[in-house]
Amino acid sequence: MPGRRRRHRYDLNADVNVVSLIDVMLLLLVIFMITAPMMQGGLDITLPTAQAKPLESKTGLTISVNRNGEIFVGDATKGYNVKNFQMLFASMSKNETANGVYLRADKDVPYGVIVQVFQIIQAAGVSDIGLVTETEVIR
Repeated sequence: MPGRRRRHRYDLNADVNVVSLIDVMLLLLVIFMITAPMMQGGLDITLPTAQAKPLESKTGLTISVNRNGEIFVGDATKGYNVKNFQMLFASMSKNETANGVYLRADKDVPYGVIVQVFQIIQAAGVSDIGLVTETEVIR
């Protein structure tokens, strides 16, 4: 049969092209590396530095004081002045402060405001109060 052409049968290629998947993965990795530091929420507080060894991390209520003297309880976005904080903290239940209180204050906050906040916390019966600082790098 000289006039008849023979069809070539092609085998299926079952390989997965992973190069494009790796490109997408690396692109997502770069995006997350760039955006992760920006996603840290919270207040803009510059903590003072101290030469203290870090303690073991415990759960507790965090109270933050920004450089304007506003007091924030936990992850709240609304700040209080000293009088309003005193009323709020006195009405908080013992369960919220049972594991202690961590006081974060900006290094530019006047010492008198920190003492007032500390006194309010102690007057509510909390005896476990921690002051949060940045660790000082010794060169």
